[in-house]
Amino acid sequence: MFSFKVLGKEDRARAGEWVTPHGAIQTPSFVAVGTQGTVKSLSVEDLREIGNQVIITNAYHLHLQPGEDLIADTGGLHRFMGWQGPLITDSGGFQIFSLGAGKEHGVGKIAPIFPEEKDRGGHLRSRTGKSLVKVDEDGVEFVSYLNGSPHRFTPEGVIEIEKKLGADIILVLDECTSPLHDYHYTRAAMERTHRWALRALEAFHRRQNNTQAVLGIVQGGAYQDLRQESASFIADQAFDGFAIGGSLGSSKEEMHQVLDWTLSLLPPDQPRHLLGIGEVGDVFEVVKRGIDLFDCVAPTRMARTGTLLVKYAERFRINILNKQFKDDARPIEQWCRCYTCRHHSRAYLRHLFVAKEVLAIRLATIHNLYFLESLMAQIRAAIREKRFAALEREWLAPPLHLH
Repeated sequence: MFSFKVLGKEDRARAGEWVTPHGAIQTPSFVAVGTQGTVKSLSVEDLREIGNQVIITNAYHLHLQPGEDLIADTGGLHRFMGWQGPLITDSGGFQIFSLGAGKEHGVGKIAPIFPEEKDRGGHLRSRTGKSLVKVDEDGVEFVSYLNGSPHRFTPEGVIEIEKKLGADIILVLDECTSPLHDYHYTRAAMERTHRWALRALEAFHRRQNNTQAVLGIVQGGAYQDLRQESASFIADQAFDGFAIGGSLGSSKEEMHQVLDWTLSLLPPDQPRHLLGIGEVGDVFEVVKRGIDLFDCVAPTRMARTGTLLVKYAERFRINILNKQFKDDARPIEQWCRCYTCRHHSRAYLRHLFVAKEVLAIRLATIHNLYFLESLMAQIRAAIREKRFAALEREWLAPPLHLH
């Protein structure tokens, strides 16, 4: 029912295939984020035309609304969404972190994941607040951001929620830590995550006729000994694959270190998923280290503000609201074959955003996701043909011209 095999390698970068009950995922692959059972503004037909292989949804959000029981009663998440391809459910650990330490420290979803990122004025960006979460040995207590109702997640309870949702691949409950947590707290949280992982695995394997795969999550912050200890511990358990989560440090350079420490300790014959990373420059860095799957809200979130992905531009993006695009008759990207680029100009996209037309968001999202899917197809082919390093140089070299 599930199988993973590596089809080609270039150094540590690898191209493979992960077979699931709802189809095969060609890796490395970008995973579209459909937190609440939808990739914002797009239909499943849009996603199929774009070429998206797999979607990740979120057990935390779907538990709060509309509820796992309702989804189970309507035939499970695939039928509920109308998506018949592979599905992943995240456990909600990062969302709980966002309501807890993320709010206290001003990092995560409401501020930069990497605290060293600065605003345009050169100041560190941070918004702090009061935690809405209480973590203890048994699990996590939190209040709904929708109506303030109390909820409790345990490792066993999250497995039950994800069983009812029915995604192909599920993640266990973990405790994410902040880049601002000290060593002592990061170790305590990592050890608690390990104990939760064992409880979740026991609950998972008590079930009969499993049709899901379960991933363990490596924690340990940006501390080398903790990351390596966590990777070794999680790798020794009966998981079907592994995710790398939590704090990845205070900068992109620290993230690269975390991956280097971690990946060498994970089994080479099982898939690896990096949680929450997906900008174009990051794609090459994580793939060349041996990551198979990664997800990120950045491409769709940027699309909603008029930030569009292009190959030859600073940070691979343009802001379509800039005046220079007012009468630009070119498509967003000359080589792109997405629906938006085949039918519309930059000038039209800019007009839609200025006029605040809803269509603007859909067309921009189609382009950004297609752009990433096209890049991933190039990367997979390049790895199999032993030219991944050359492709990386082509993409990451300073642009010959700016859009």
